[in-house]
Amino acid sequence: MITGDLKNKVDNIWETYWNNGISSPITVIEQFSYMLFIKRLDDMQLEKEKKAMITGEAIRKAVYAPEEKILRWSNFKLVTSPKEVYQLFTVPQETANKQTVFSHMKNIGDEGGVFAEFVEHATLEIKGENAPAILDQVIKKIDKLDLTDKDLLGDLYEYMLSKLSAAGTLGQFRTPRHIIKMMVEMTEPQKEDTICDPSTGTAGFLVAANDYMEKNHSDWFADDVFLTHHEKEMFSGLEFDSTMARIGAMNLQMHGISHPRLERKDALSKVNEIKDRFSLILANPPFKGSLNNETVEDYLLKKTNKSKKTELLFLALMLRMMKVGGRTAVIVPDGVLFGSSKAHKEIRKEIIENHKLDAVVSMPSGVFKPYAGVSTAVLFFTKTNSGGTDNVWFYDMKADGFSLDDKRNPVEENDIKDIITRFKNQEGEADRKRTEQSFMVPFEEIKENDWDLSINRYKEIVYEEVEYDAPNVIMDRIKALDKARMEAMVELEKMLG
Repeated sequence: MITGDLKNKVDNIWETYWNNGISSPITVIEQFSYMLFIKRLDDMQLEKEKKAMITGEAIRKAVYAPEEKILRWSNFKLVTSPKEVYQLFTVPQETANKQTVFSHMKNIGDEGGVFAEFVEHATLEIKGENAPAILDQVIKKIDKLDLTDKDLLGDLYEYMLSKLSAAGTLGQFRTPRHIIKMMVEMTEPQKEDTICDPSTGTAGFLVAANDYMEKNHSDWFADDVFLTHHEKEMFSGLEFDSTMARIGAMNLQMHGISHPRLERKDALSKVNEIKDRFSLILANPPFKGSLNNETVEDYLLKKTNKSKKTELLFLALMLRMMKVGGRTAVIVPDGVLFGSSKAHKEIRKEIIENHKLDAVVSMPSGVFKPYAGVSTAVLFFTKTNSGGTDNVWFYDMKADGFSLDDKRNPVEENDIKDIITRFKNQEGEADRKRTEQSFMVPFEEIKENDWDLSINRYKEIVYEEVEYDAPNVIMDRIKALDKARMEAMVELEKMLG
């Protein structure tokens, strides 16, 4: 997490955009991303030049050709006029193969990492009479940021993403980082895992999975076989919205994941034919209502009784995309747990009866505030194609370390550590009573309850017996209070008299 001087610098850059007409947080992050990327391209070229100077060998895969030098970030500070710098971004330069800074960025190709795949429609939103001066301010302020520390770079981008204070398009909203971290720690990403988020958004789940491995298994990164797998095969994501795809790509790249398999496509559509590929799926898919059945992949409709609800279709999608033995942690709205439609029951039955449902963690409705007040839960299940659900572990989360109102201020109450600990050590959970926060429910009981997974169906509430005084005793007390009140009124009148 960034603090102090760096935080102030980022806030200052943000305000420069904000005060000059770019008021959408997503647009600010997108524009900020372009600038960080352009600076990073120049840093990459500087690294290559330094290496070539030491070794005496020619530069391989140069980011900039010699004639493109004027498009480099390090050249901007040599240009004294803000207008001239602005023209480098907006007017094709004859001496640089008729390119602008942005057109060069768009054509950088694989050398630029995953973010370069999603900048074909990038535009500079700093426009108008004062645009050169504003761009000059942004460049000078970004130039003062230290972008060499990968961990700090990742934290910087996470801080920017935390400024998304309103719901995005199509029902998207950013999943709280501590909830993502909880889900990752409970699924424990493994060395050979292939990890996917079919609704990538800002790529928070993929970043958190990588952070988990760096923190808990740093020795893996000394293994060349793992590094190759990490670089090319480990991380995948699907994202339909082009803006979110760009932001997600930059977030991954800022955290050292430069070549994930990030595809811009609708995960639920017929164009997505991914099957039996992933060993771990982490997701918070959009709850955006209904879709047109004509655009949805046939397998998903079959598994959900032709449902149009995205939350049900995504569950079917995850079962298809996982390989046998693969596991999923997914956030769903509460309606998925107890919905009475045939589609709701069928998908729950499919997961519980034909695969292995491991756990249901019920979360309080305030977890996603201020974005939304919807009640949600996290489902953990494993693809088996042969059943395996014996007992399902339920946990009733009451607190997540933050107030459950729109302010979401830090508080002491937090069940997350207990959730992770109990999930990983379930031997004693079978003996816990239904009155406690966590307990086990056997397969047969869930089946008898029409595959209902709402925790209130199984949780027992203990009511404390309260004894009240007899009515005549209560009446005597009321009369005594009335008498005392009247005496006080008389005394007050005497004092005023």
